[in-house]
Amino acid sequence: MATFLYRLGRLAFRRRRLVLLAWVVVLVAAGIGVSSVSGSTTDDFTLPGTQSQQAIDLLEKEFPQASASGATARVVIEAADGKKLTSTVHKPQVAGLVDDLRTAPQVASVVDPLSSGLVSASGTIAYAQVTYAVPQADISTAASDALHDVVRRGADAGLAVSLGGNAVLDEGESNAAELIGLLVAAFVLVITFGSLLAAGLPLLSAIVGVGVALCGVTVASSFVDMASNAQTLALMLGLAVAIDYALFIVSRYRSELREGHRPEEAVGRALGTAGSAVVFAGLTVIIALVGLSVIGIAMLTTMGLAAAFAITVAVLVALTLLPALLGFTGTRVANGRFTTRRSRAVQRGRGTPMGVRWGRFVTRHPWKMLLASVVGLGVLALPAMSLRLTLPDDSMAAPGSTQRVAYDTLSKGFGPGFSGPLTVVVDARTSDDPKAAAKDASALLGRLDDVATVRPPVFNKAGDVALINAVPASSPTSQATVDLVADIRERGTALAKAGGAQLMVTGTTALNIDVSAKLGEAMVPYLAIVVGLALILLLLVFRSVLVPLKAALGFLLSVVATLGVLVAVFQWGWLKDLFGVDETAPIVSLLPILLIGVVFGLAMDYEVFLVSGMREAYVHGASPTEAIVTGFRHGARVVTAAAIIMISVFAGFLLDDVALVKSIGMGLAAAVLFDAFVVRMTIVPAVMTLLQDRAWSLPAWLDRVLPNVDVEGEKLRHTLDVRDTDAPDPALAGREPASFTPLG
Repeated sequence: MATFLYRLGRLAFRRRRLVLLAWVVVLVAAGIGVSSVSGSTTDDFTLPGTQSQQAIDLLEKEFPQASASGATARVVIEAADGKKLTSTVHKPQVAGLVDDLRTAPQVASVVDPLSSGLVSASGTIAYAQVTYAVPQADISTAASDALHDVVRRGADAGLAVSLGGNAVLDEGESNAAELIGLLVAAFVLVITFGSLLAAGLPLLSAIVGVGVALCGVTVASSFVDMASNAQTLALMLGLAVAIDYALFIVSRYRSELREGHRPEEAVGRALGTAGSAVVFAGLTVIIALVGLSVIGIAMLTTMGLAAAFAITVAVLVALTLLPALLGFTGTRVANGRFTTRRSRAVQRGRGTPMGVRWGRFVTRHPWKMLLASVVGLGVLALPAMSLRLTLPDDSMAAPGSTQRVAYDTLSKGFGPGFSGPLTVVVDARTSDDPKAAAKDASALLGRLDDVATVRPPVFNKAGDVALINAVPASSPTSQATVDLVADIRERGTALAKAGGAQLMVTGTTALNIDVSAKLGEAMVPYLAIVVGLALILLLLVFRSVLVPLKAALGFLLSVVATLGVLVAVFQWGWLKDLFGVDETAPIVSLLPILLIGVVFGLAMDYEVFLVSGMREAYVHGASPTEAIVTGFRHGARVVTAAAIIMISVFAGFLLDDVALVKSIGMGLAAAVLFDAFVVRMTIVPAVMTLLQDRAWSLPAWLDRVLPNVDVEGEKLRHTLDVRDTDAPDPALAGREPASFTPLG
């Protein structure tokens, strides 16, 4: 591997114009591909084997008009003056708004609230149900504008109109989080390298890689059902890891220049050593993301595959385009104009880098640092024992948004459970009396304490399948509603035994419960597959049993601590005002497993970047403790800079008003913070100090079986020294690039 990458680096350096042209062609071709296709995304869930999915499948067969794939919107109307909507003042106004909805583009049908009884008991709140002839992804700008025009016309008439449903598109989205992340990344890179040119290379290569990846995902969405947030995840991870990988290689390149090698030789050696670590770090991230496919949820599968594709492109860019760009810059990236006085002193040998001082401190007090870190993360993890999961709904929309206003208005007028009705399907095809079975089911629902209203059964054409809508008395995300669904299903089993009719519950709330249960069941198999494959990969990289095991255990500790923080802030409400959390709610179902997949890959990145330097020093004769300090000397700055960039990118999403986005941003930022600074830079050196030589031990039989991938480039360096292919250039000897400027 190291020899191959050494040759690839030198080839890309020599053929830099051809390599650059090739990537430009790829980027242009990808852009042309995007412009020639009409990709679409979806948020639909399919949960094979669950009761919710069985009910949905039956509805599609027996009630095709009720299970149409068209998007829906709920137009909520409230009389701002307190008068009833049926009054002579407001009734014509409501009728006019309904007529406007019927003539809007792409609308298939509109249910008039006044003629259909969709009015609250007070008479001041009503809603019109709008069904479109196209799915959510195909809602046009004209159709969206027509909806928002209804809101404005209602306001002009003295009515408060708000919108809910999946057909409602935001009028504008802010890219503040991405911009803040890029600005912070640029700032950190300038500080790390002390050079605008060196800082610009990782950003430039990352932008090219992300552009190609996003275009590829968009083209793929024309052929497969792609989750609507797959591109967001690909952008977030592709940008972050591409910067990290380029940062690692550029740092190693400048180190090789400092040792006196000519630029072409320095690029080859940098790719032969740092490039090997990038390949294996990228593989761990890809394994974690592709592993999301084992969950069995199509949305997660497409998100994982899209992000894994972005990581693959990032690795290819780092191994080909980046060496070519270094060929254009030559030794100029070694010139740092923004180094501090302290950094220049370190370069001249008059000071000790911060990373080295921290490594020495930890190795002097391993037990204390290990105990403090484990206990601290353990305390943060305690709230995770109360973790509750849900799917996002309009209650998590930004305060003041039309979706949130619609949700709050409906809750005020019809009760907190109105936004999450339960769809109860009575399958009486094997029953002797389907009408009686449906009547018994309706009566059963009416006797339950947490049911607010039950609508009469609606039968299919054959009269043997009934559809009953039941509105809970509690909000969709409450534990009471979760218990209600479980109670209905339990009683439905008894009903099936007595009358031969099967009772199934579906709808958004029931779907939430089944998704959460499926994710909970899949958590252990997913961890086993992903962690197991990554352990094998790390076993090959480090040729040690204890180092990979320690890496995985440390990751699990950081994940449970992150889940504890999320529960404390978003579910319990601790410090919610500080983070702008408007209302407490369970954690979004997809977040924990997505957090595991994403953060595991990033954690293994930091493990490879930091520990590969330790192993390189150890195999060259350093003592275990000296090897740890040497690893910090070469890797702490890169890991610190990479972690700060990651945290900044993710934390930028805390500025968003949407609780769901805030929780994702906080979860990823906290996980990187805990894993990079507590686990990798504190627990790892402490444990390895205590293990000493045992940390690098490998059973003899396993040593004979495992192939030697030479991730540290030990054989490559030995071969180059023996052949003496490139003697140091005296003109470059003694140069101290600013890439080793310590942060802090």
